[in-house]
Formats: sequence, C-alpha cells, structure tokens
Amino acid sequence: MPTILMTAPYMISFLDRFKPIFDKYGIDLIVPEVEERMEENDLLKYAGQFDGAICGDDRYSARVLDACSPRLKVVSKWGTGVDSIDAVSCARLGIMLGRTPNAFTTPVADTVLGYMLTFARRGPWMDAAMKRGEWEKIPGKTLSECTLGIIGIGNIGKAVTRRARAFGMQVLGTDIIDIDHVFISESGIQISTLYSLLSNSDFISVNCDLNPTSHHLINADTLAKMRSNAILINTARGPIVHEVDLISALQNKQIAGAALDVFEFEPLPKDSPLLKMDNVMLAPHNSNSSPTAWERIHWNTIKNLLDGLGIDSSGLASMRG
Repeated sequence: MPTILMTAPYMISFLDRFKPIFDKYGIDLIVPEVEERMEENDLLKYAGQFDGAICGDDRYSARVLDACSPRLKVVSKWGTGVDSIDAVSCARLGIMLGRTPNAFTTPVADTVLGYMLTFARRGPWMDAAMKRGEWEKIPGKTLSECTLGIIGIGNIGKAVTRRARAFGMQVLGTDIIDIDHVFISESGIQISTLYSLLSNSDFISVNCDLNPTSHHLINADTLAKMRSNAILINTARGPIVHEVDLISALQNKQIAGAALDVFEFEPLPKDSPLLKMDNVMLAPHNSNSSPTAWERIHWNTIKNLLDGLGIDSSGLASMRG
C-alpha cells in the first residue's frame, strides 16, 4: 500500500472530499500542518516514509530528493510552476515530476487587468477618501491612454495581451524565446527589448517563469529604467523582483506604485515596509483563485500521482462529483 505525503494547501482544505478516492486506490496519507509551503528541513523529517507526494510550492531540493530516494517515485505538483522542485535531480533519480500546464491562465490574466483598472481609475483611493469624509476628485485615466509592457509572453502573457488590446492599450512584450509570429500579427503586440519596454510602459506586468535568467530581473538597474509614473505588477514569482530594491524605488518615488501577489518570502513578513505603503496593492499569492481552475487541477494532480505510482487512473474521471 503506497503512502503519500500531502502538502498542497489547496487540496488539504478539501481533504474530506478526496480521502475516499485515495482509500479506494489503497493509498495512505501523511498530512502535516502546512501554512504556505514545506521548506527543505520540513520535508527531510519525512524522508523515506512516502512513495509519492502531492505538493504546492514545497522545496524539493536535490538534498531532499536524494534523501527520499529510492522510495519516492512521483512528485505531483498542484499547479504549473515547478521552480521549487529540482527537476534535474528528479530525472537523475527516476522520479516522475507531474504538473498542470496552463493551469491559472484565466484568473491570473484577469488579476493583471484588475490591477491596471484599479490604478488607472483610482477606485480604492477615492473610496478611502470618501469614507474619511472627503469629497476629493482624484484624477484617473483610461487604459486606452496607457502602454503595457509584458515580461514573458507565455500562456498568461498572451492572455494579458488579448485583454489589454481589447481595452485599446498599446502592448509591448519581451521574452528570451521567439514568440509565435501568428500571435504577434493577430494581437498587435510589439516585441521589444527589456530596457526599451521598461522605459516606454505605464504598466509593467511580470509574467515569466522563475529561472536563473529571471531571478532578480527587476532590480535597482532595471527599476531605474522605468518611468516615474509606472506601476509594476508581479503575479508570477516573488524572487523575480529584488524586493529591497523595489521598496527603495517606491520610497524614493522612482516609480509610482506596485501591485504584488507574490513575494521573495511568503507569507510576507509582518515588518515589511510594503505593508505601510499607500501606493502598493498586496495580495497573499492568490491570483490563481478560481473554483473552475482549482477543480481541474485537483483531478489532474491526482491523475499524475496515480500515473507516477503505476496505478491505472482510467477510472478516475467517473469519480468526479
């Protein structure tokens, strides 16, 4: 009977629903308390005790994977990004790495548009002023007056482009790989260098993967290229932005504001200066919020787990209720 380490917070919340399915397949569960993710030392406590894992953004480093091998056969990630999992070590050790590509495209793209509309139309700031008893007409602008720069033109970057173009925005894009020429011609996106994008955009949306080329891509040097009226939006991964440099740029009014769903350290430390800035919008890594998307990912994550354990998953679809 295989044993699974279950550390994906979004599935733990619905464990009563899924436990009968694991029971049907003869799978035992180890379910630790998880606030946001399991760090390396947290996972090492369970090394050698489980055959498969369903995880969130847990730190499956080479050290952890080596310690869990050879018993560990599969790591099934709830979601898309696997930057916290050492894929090279998985391949070396024969551990299957499963994920759900294109999992959160729609909710994340909607979140980016929501942030842009919020900053452009100044809704929260006018609401706060009204509730303080002030009748202040805070100037806004339309999105059609603005240029959006998108860093990373993958599935989410493309979805953001389509939405922004529907609002009449000029869209600049940059990526380290070539972008499909059909998408370029159909969407009207203008492919740019990173520095040109930074210096010509009113909004900059970070939508790239976290990898060695993107780690701290937004730093003091790149922030210095941005317009003083620019808003930075990060719904990708926290470490793409050098948070200390961003805080400095915001405090010095080098840029106008930021909308951040992800952070270098999560949960965001309670002493972070970001929490006291009125030109910053913060969210607790929640741009993936969508019952429809979650449902699809729940079942795909279980399927990937079963496949990695060599268990026939063909009957899984009939169990969805």
